[in-house]
Amino acid sequence: MAEVTVPTSYVHSLLKSLESQDIDLNELLSAIEVDPSALEQEEFPAFSYSKLFQKTWLLMRDESFGMPSGGRIPNGTFRMMCLCVIHCKTVAQAIQRCSEFYEICRGARIKPSLEYRGRYAQVVMSHLESVSEAEFLEIVDSSPEVAVRTAMSVWHHYVCWLAGRRLELESVSFTFPKPDRVSEYEVLFQCPIKFGQPDNMIRFSSSMLDLPVVQTEETLEGFLKTAPYQLLVMVNDDNSLKSRVESIIGRDFSREMPSAEAVARTVNMSVTTLRRRLQKEGTSFQKIKDECRRQAATNYLSCPELSNNDVAALMGFDETSAFFRSFKKWTGMTPGDFRRSAF
Repeated sequence: MAEVTVPTSYVHSLLKSLESQDIDLNELLSAIEVDPSALEQEEFPAFSYSKLFQKTWLLMRDESFGMPSGGRIPNGTFRMMCLCVIHCKTVAQAIQRCSEFYEICRGARIKPSLEYRGRYAQVVMSHLESVSEAEFLEIVDSSPEVAVRTAMSVWHHYVCWLAGRRLELESVSFTFPKPDRVSEYEVLFQCPIKFGQPDNMIRFSSSMLDLPVVQTEETLEGFLKTAPYQLLVMVNDDNSLKSRVESIIGRDFSREMPSAEAVARTVNMSVTTLRRRLQKEGTSFQKIKDECRRQAATNYLSCPELSNNDVAALMGFDETSAFFRSFKKWTGMTPGDFRRSAF
C-alpha cells in the first residue's frame, strides 16, 4: 500500500503564508527532515505535512496558524480543549463544549457552532459572542480558501476521532466561489460540495449526535503527539472499489473497524458482490484491512516521539503484546526490528 500523502499544493499554501513571517523556509524543511525537491512532486507525505504544521505552530506561537481565527491561539490550547471535551458522553455534548471553550479561549475570534435542522445537524463557522458580524465576515473574507477548507476538515476529523468512526457527511458548504481544483474538496470530504453559500459548514445526519465519545485521556496522549496528522489526512482519489473500501475504513484505527457487511451496505451491494468485485481487482476485504493497518502502524512507528504503547493505543489495541503479534503478522518483523531498520 502506498504511503499516505496529501497534495503538495497544501504544503505550498502553508509555506506561502509564512513568507512574510521572517522564517527561513529551507531551515524549516530541514528541521522536519524534508528535502526541498519533495515540493516538486504532486504528492507530499502526510506525516511530514503534519510535522510541518507542528513546527509552524511552535515557531509562530499560534495553534490556529493556517486556519481562520482572527488572533493568535497560544500553544497548548488545543490540548486543554481536548481535555475539556474528552469526558463528554456524546458527540453533541462534545461539539457544544468545544464551542464554549472557544468563547473563553485567548486569541480566538471564530468558533464552531452546532445547529439543528430536523433530520440534519450542521457545524457552522461562526463568531464569538463578543465579536461583531462585520468583524467576523472581514476575518473570513480575508482568509485564503485553503485555510477555510483546512478548518472545516479539521473540525470534521476531530469529531470523527472522538466518536471512533467516520461521520458520513451529507454536504459541505463554503462561502467562496467554486475553485479550480474541486476534486481535492471532493476527495477530502467524500460528499457533495457547495460553493458561494451563506455559511462555511459541514452537514450530517442528526442521528450522529447521539454517538458516544469513545476516546479517553489515555488514547488522547498518542493522538496529541501526532496532531494534527489524524486531522489532516485524506483518502485516495482513484475510482477503484478498493479505494472506496479504503476510504470507508479510513485512517483512524483507534476505533473498531467496519465489517464487510457494513462496507457492502455503504457501497450499495451485497457482501458476495463486494468480495467478487474485490477479487477481480486482485485483492480482498481482509487484505485491504491488513494493508491499511500495516501502513498506519508503520507511519506511527516512524515517529520517534511515539512509544510502542502509544502506537498500540492509536491502532486500537488494549494490549501492546497483541499489537506486536499483529504487526509481525502484517510485516514479518517486530515493531522494534522495524524501528531499527527505519532509523
